[in-house]
Amino acid sequence: MAWRGNISKSLKELRILLCQSSPASASTRTFVEKNYKELKSLNPKFPFLIRECSGIQPQMWARYDMGVERCVNLDGMSETQILKSLQDLVKAGGATKA
Repeated sequence: MAWRGNISKSLKELRILLCQSSPASASTRTFVEKNYKELKSLNPKFPFLIRECSGIQPQMWARYDMGVERCVNLDGMSETQILKSLQDLVKAGGATKA
């Protein structure tokens, strides 16, 4: 999973939006709890923004060069699917730099 260390090279910012209590955000909350520390330690200066808002649908926003952004709706996804979505966003950022 070497791509985890390349997040800061592929993206400018990653925002995860979730609800603190809704069942729709349960997997996203668990994903953040299990993965944030490792991702941040591999990318210490990278802005990982976790935004909690009551009633919001879980989403992951990636910002690339030139202000380009992509959003992934995380509603109904498992932790594994969320990780795969993050990997896809990172790969998409690497592809734009090639």
